[in-house]
Amino acid sequence: MLTKSLVLKIFEGFSIERWNDLVRPFDMIEMDKAAEKMMVAYIIGKFEEERGQSLDWDWMIHASFFELLRKIALCDIKSPVQRMIRRDYPAEYRKLNQWVVQQYRELLPQKGLLERFEDYCCGPAPDPTSLVGRTARMFRAAHKYSTLREFQMISVVNEKFRLDPIEEGLNRDIEEYLDLRALQLLVTKQKPYRFLMMLEQLRFQTRWNQTPRVPRTSVLGHSFFVAILTLLLEYASGTTFCEGRRYNNFFCGLFHDLPEAVTRDIISPVKQATDGLPHIVKLIEDEIVGKELSPLMDDCYRDELMYFTSNEFANRIRVPEPGTLFAREMPEEVAQLPPGQQLEVSFEELNQRYNFDEFSPVDGNLVKVADHIAAFLEADSSIRYGITSQHLTSGKENLLCLYRQRGRVNGFDVAAFFSQFQEG
Repeated sequence: MLTKSLVLKIFEGFSIERWNDLVRPFDMIEMDKAAEKMMVAYIIGKFEEERGQSLDWDWMIHASFFELLRKIALCDIKSPVQRMIRRDYPAEYRKLNQWVVQQYRELLPQKGLLERFEDYCCGPAPDPTSLVGRTARMFRAAHKYSTLREFQMISVVNEKFRLDPIEEGLNRDIEEYLDLRALQLLVTKQKPYRFLMMLEQLRFQTRWNQTPRVPRTSVLGHSFFVAILTLLLEYASGTTFCEGRRYNNFFCGLFHDLPEAVTRDIISPVKQATDGLPHIVKLIEDEIVGKELSPLMDDCYRDELMYFTSNEFANRIRVPEPGTLFAREMPEEVAQLPPGQQLEVSFEELNQRYNFDEFSPVDGNLVKVADHIAAFLEADSSIRYGITSQHLTSGKENLLCLYRQRGRVNGFDVAAFFSQFQEG
């Protein structure tokens, strides 16, 4: 099952500060960086797919999680120092990676995830010409560009002599990846850049902004935490998802708060002030996203992002386009529906009938549980640090009450998970 110890370890990503040897105009946190990096990787990957390139999205999803685990374990060693160790002392670097794996040996689920993490950290580097090698290169490009964006944001408040060596190195790093179409458009500030600037606003929006809290978390970092939890909930569910289902779940988690880039965070008590308000807020969010965000999205990912953010907490599939080749018969009730239409289904139906990439299956109920776990951790962690308020205590207790007798959600024993926090 998903353990309290593991989620608390991952939550440490909200406490790791970046660029802490320079002046920063706002808190720059590792979880936020991981979120923006994965959003950039998504945009890069979608443009490359449009150019006929294949990606191993499953590898990239796991790599985003594993890199966060590495950062949490090695946060006291600056990235340039790590690179020097890797370049000049490869034997010690291998031992360092083995030490990182050891820190998580008792935490990670044993159903293949620990083995994947060990292979990622300690296995041979992928062949650059292989599918994984090409995907890894896009992932590195996203890492370099998201670092460049952070540098650009702090450059306005730092003296030039402190920045010149860093800027030179970052520009040299980015140059290596300028054959990637999305990176070209980002560097030259075309449409993907304007869309990313909207996504970056989630970095400045604080969760639970009506109460003091430690650590403070942004909507952006929260979104990546939800995506990671959604991945882990699959491993805890006892069900093997098809790759398309895992991909949809992860990116639905990553982009589930996308509308807040234009609406800002409306806290749950306000949303639930009247019976009809949650539905009204959702309608308004969809309308604003259609007017303000959708025009900034490129054709290669607009439809998919709208699918991720529309009815994001429902278990659902999408009717395949005509001419799709199936290794199985399409259910009659689905075949009669127009292509692209969404259909809400049960978890049992997802497993027994629609656990195939062609149906674009999404475990929206798991994304909702992940969202609630993240909210619970945000409240519980601050309370444990001694920074509390009525908002935090009532929010925590409401979530405990909600799931105390809930049992399983999409195969995950959510009541057992929350009981770990009631046991002290």
